[in-house]
Amino acid sequence: MKKVDSIKVFGKEVLPLVEGGKGVSVTTGETAGAWAAAGGIGTFSGVNADFYDENGQIVSQVYHGKTRGDRHKELIEYGIKGGIAQAKIAHERSNGNGLIHMNVLWEMGGVQDILHGVLENTKGMIQGVTCGAGMPYKLSEICAKYGVNYYPIVSSARALRALWKRAYNKFSDFLGGVVYEDPWMAGGHNGLSNSEDPKIPQDPYPRLVALRKQMNEFGLNETPIIMAGGVWYLRDWEDYLDNPEIGPIMFQFGTRPLLTQESPIGDAWKKKLPLLKKGEIFLNRYSPTGFYSSAVNNDFIQELRGRSERQVSYSRKPSEDHTAEFPVGPRARIHYFKPDDIEKMKGWIAEGHDEMLKTPDDTFIFVGKERADKILTDQIECMGCLSACMFSNWSQHEGGTTGRRTDPRSFCIQKTLQDISHQGDIDHNLMFAGHAAYKFGQDPFYKDGFVPTVKQLVDRIMTGD
Repeated sequence: MKKVDSIKVFGKEVLPLVEGGKGVSVTTGETAGAWAAAGGIGTFSGVNADFYDENGQIVSQVYHGKTRGDRHKELIEYGIKGGIAQAKIAHERSNGNGLIHMNVLWEMGGVQDILHGVLENTKGMIQGVTCGAGMPYKLSEICAKYGVNYYPIVSSARALRALWKRAYNKFSDFLGGVVYEDPWMAGGHNGLSNSEDPKIPQDPYPRLVALRKQMNEFGLNETPIIMAGGVWYLRDWEDYLDNPEIGPIMFQFGTRPLLTQESPIGDAWKKKLPLLKKGEIFLNRYSPTGFYSSAVNNDFIQELRGRSERQVSYSRKPSEDHTAEFPVGPRARIHYFKPDDIEKMKGWIAEGHDEMLKTPDDTFIFVGKERADKILTDQIECMGCLSACMFSNWSQHEGGTTGRRTDPRSFCIQKTLQDISHQGDIDHNLMFAGHAAYKFGQDPFYKDGFVPTVKQLVDRIMTGD
């Protein structure tokens, strides 16, 4: 394949390989530092990042506040401490090589406070901030204040245009690159728009060409595009190298670094990765963010699928479609349903799904009492990890609420990601992964259970494989 050349970023020659940031303690200072030490750009997650006590032990992020607002303040304090801790580790492990980036989600709770708190206390340690999951208009201003580059994650030229016109044109000197994340292939949260069919993937090439054309119109001819989502072998992207329609390009790897010696995920998770089959990653819309996301179709996802499948519409008064009466709740209040749904409802109740929970869309879902109690507990214990949460109706604006009914079809994302990233059950927690994760089981590099170091992985990637 074509020779893969280094690229100059933030005044330094680095390999065109970027470690993708994976939230809640899955990409850490250890992994980011090792990736940078190997010559690339290492990225630690600034989403609920771990910090440590005087003995080097992870401090459990326990919330003591009696109100959501109080717990939200604690979350921000934890986030700043964790970001600082991971930046210091990454900086030390890099041995002065490569670059270190911090990854955040624009829709995470307190993101602006956390960015200010971390960047203010890690000067010289972080060279860039990558950010997606929303429209991060203020990202450019914050990064420029601290003299670091910013890297918005977009899935279309239109998204970049909106960001540029509103804010980025004022801070263009600090735009280090634009991450194009394939919304059909990437793991975690995806940027699918309402006009795009989640079941019909689009070829990324014309989308990147459109993005480059838009960037050139803004005078960003030499600003690299970072291709993310579905990247495994560089040889598969050979046509993108030295291509005037694409321009300067780098490649981001999010899924492959999961299976390295430095990766902090548990052994059960690492052993599961080579067993994944094609199609086992499920693109869904259960996330409390409202975005699509991609995760392993395990028991956790299947339980969420079951909730939505056991769902019927209702009306408080008789209507043209809803004419059948049915008692709901301990007071047996009459609601009206479609006649054809009554037998289904009775069947679900007979199976033990005898708790009916209302959704914001004038529907009921049917779950067992234990599940209903857990949903209610998680909603009550919300700590405001998102700027706005469908599951708990928390909002860090608008008086602390979205003003909508809580949505029991979703889940507390902070709890499950904290659990799985700290040796929790891999079957009953959310396990994010890119759609190319099945290649672990096909790639001869991982034959006989081989788990590489980050350096070995980077060296392997640079061969084209």
